[in-house]
Amino acid sequence: MRVLVVGGGGREHALVHSFAQSPLADRIFCAPGNAGTAAESDNIPIAADDLPALLDFASREEVDLTVIGPEAPLVVGLTDLFEEHGLAVFGPNKEASQLEGSKVFAKEIMAAGGVPTGAYRRHDRLESAIADVEGRDDYPLVVKADGLAAGKGVLICRDKADALEAVHACFVAREFGDAGDVLITEEYLTGSEVSLLVLCDGSAAVPLAPAQDYKRIFAGDQGPNTGGMGSYCPVPGFEQKAIDAAMEHVVEPVVTALRKRGVTYRGVLYAGLIVTEAGVKVLEFNCRFGDPETQAVLPRLDSDLLEHCAAAANGELGGTKVLWKPQDCVTVVLASAGYPASSHKGDVISGLTEAAALDDVTVYHAGTALQGGDVVTAGGRVLAVSALGDGFAAARERAYQGVGKITFDGMQIRPDIAERAVKARAGELDLFPAGFAG
Repeated sequence: MRVLVVGGGGREHALVHSFAQSPLADRIFCAPGNAGTAAESDNIPIAADDLPALLDFASREEVDLTVIGPEAPLVVGLTDLFEEHGLAVFGPNKEASQLEGSKVFAKEIMAAGGVPTGAYRRHDRLESAIADVEGRDDYPLVVKADGLAAGKGVLICRDKADALEAVHACFVAREFGDAGDVLITEEYLTGSEVSLLVLCDGSAAVPLAPAQDYKRIFAGDQGPNTGGMGSYCPVPGFEQKAIDAAMEHVVEPVVTALRKRGVTYRGVLYAGLIVTEAGVKVLEFNCRFGDPETQAVLPRLDSDLLEHCAAAANGELGGTKVLWKPQDCVTVVLASAGYPASSHKGDVISGLTEAAALDDVTVYHAGTALQGGDVVTAGGRVLAVSALGDGFAAARERAYQGVGKITFDGMQIRPDIAERAVKARAGELDLFPAGFAG
């Protein structure tokens, strides 16, 4: 099988790495890829949003399956374009991808399926949003730009002043561009978050193991939000009973509601869940693999990811059994200087070979590039070091041992990734509200 992975981040390297271990893979391409994918696939210098060039390449190279990593090409219709030309794709079409591309669309689908989520109000005018904010007393409040905003369009507002500033950022300052033409004000939910990735083929849906990630840049969940500074898998306390409930009350109703609109969802559905005192609710949906959750989930996979993705693309997931290794996985992200406000490029990275040589450690590249004979930084989140272990304590120790082998100027890491998982597994911490039977 000739496989094309679209994208160039850590998620895409994790996909390439998994596919490279499949006996089904004859040749793997990655467009545009990074320094890590270059070692395990053929990097193709085509941007992930260059739809005509991607189609031309996939057709010319007779690609058997294209797996689309980032959300942007999905939302603008890369899957539709490929399918129009008879090419198999793992990734939802343009309309199905609106689950991530439009917060309002996602809320409408959840309402149609009776899926529990936070209460919200939609606004397409400045005056309407201001009147809503001025008339509220239920703070904190969440203000979200409706469209894709590179992960920056969700603003948690502590009080009315914060909320007015968020509304101004969308409608007046235009900080999120067209993504902020419409916004929603949403109930702030408290609880413990869980990421559940689900493979879908249009009718059947198969869950992967749940994960938790870390959004803030600094230890103790301090500082600004990032794309994710680390993750771990599985999630202590969110066991099979909880997964089954999430499938029954969240995933299956959403897929059914889409199907009633004539929309077939094929690819991976990312359900961003929060376990509140009132039960499990949906924070958001993504239409692709999460990052860095994918780097924590895939090392535990003991069956063939490429086989699963091909089955989903061809509508043949029914009866699929996903197998898992018994070990836990911890993933630590290494970010560049200035992240998340900015990123630093061109800093030479040392120690990659030494880190990757450790037992049960995988180094995933994200914002990296080849410069002469060196691997250098080329983005905000640079690398992710994932480690398996017999228990979270062992996996965590091994992951940070790998991180300790790597150096580059301005490197940032969180030192507390998976501490709560270690405590939860030891019975010293309950990750979920009292009474939750996961």
